[in-house]
Amino acid sequence: MSEDSGFSASRPIRVFLVDDHEVVRRGVQDLLDAEPDLEVVGDAGTADHALARGPALRPDVAILDVRLPDGDGITVCRELRSRTPGLACLMLTSFDDDEALLDAIMAGAAGYVLKEIKGADLVTAVRTVASGRSTLDPATTARLMNNLRAEEFGAESAADGALSELSPREKDVLALIGEGLTNSQIGKRLYLSEKTVKNHISRLLAKLGVERRIQAAVIAAHSEEPPRADGTGYRHR
Repeated sequence: MSEDSGFSASRPIRVFLVDDHEVVRRGVQDLLDAEPDLEVVGDAGTADHALARGPALRPDVAILDVRLPDGDGITVCRELRSRTPGLACLMLTSFDDDEALLDAIMAGAAGYVLKEIKGADLVTAVRTVASGRSTLDPATTARLMNNLRAEEFGAESAADGALSELSPREKDVLALIGEGLTNSQIGKRLYLSEKTVKNHISRLLAKLGVERRIQAAVIAAHSEEPPRADGTGYRHR
């Protein structure tokens, strides 16, 4: 590794693995632990286990399977990053999925690789994201963001009238989604439980006629004036 990375054999990169297949976790751990500047400090097979265990391990990098039996790695990425400042997330998946890649980018992931990646390339990817850089190809990211803008323009237009149907609390939640906050962070900001936040999000998505959180975030970002804490003053284009 380069000297300015801050990592070495005496201060290895701390890696946390999240994948529901034990064979995959063991294989990746053996691969990484063979490197003097990498150390796997823990693993998990479910989203709940990852969120319960991950922050306490203080990892530098989390390698996350996109699909988990009780959730998804993208949500885990968003939550872990909110609880562990400086954490770099590397998404690992069996599927080349533009939608999942875009969601990973919006969740703050620094990298996205397929499970068919060569071992040496995975090691390089871990070192890259640990150093604060991204493995995401700029051209691919630009293409995806352009596609998103085109796709969401229609959703935004269709949702304009529906904004007035949101309750004051739903408008508060929508505004915070637009700021990129996680459910946990929204709950703390509004003094609500995560379950209540999830219920509000489900209802506002239905009212807006969209299915994905990222679509709601785009609609919130394009509103002329975000709601205040009491839910008033919401204007839209």
